[in-house]
Amino acid sequence: MSTYYRVTVPVEGRDGKTRFRPVGVMFPQRDGAKSAFTLKLEFPVGVTELVLFEPKDAPPDDEE
Repeated sequence: MSTYYRVTVPVEGRDGKTRFRPVGVMFPQRDGAKSAFTLKLEFPVGVTELVLFEPKDAPPDDEE
């Protein structure tokens, strides 16, 4: 299991394919913590859906 997850926003391209733009990371809390995760966004996100993935070795800066 990964120690963090990439937080992404699904974006549909002109070709009709969905790509996932990174917007932050999510970390699980330590055992015994009152919350389960910490979510850190790189900027305010005004979306209705976030999608989380385990990280790749070196995610590209531009996933479009």
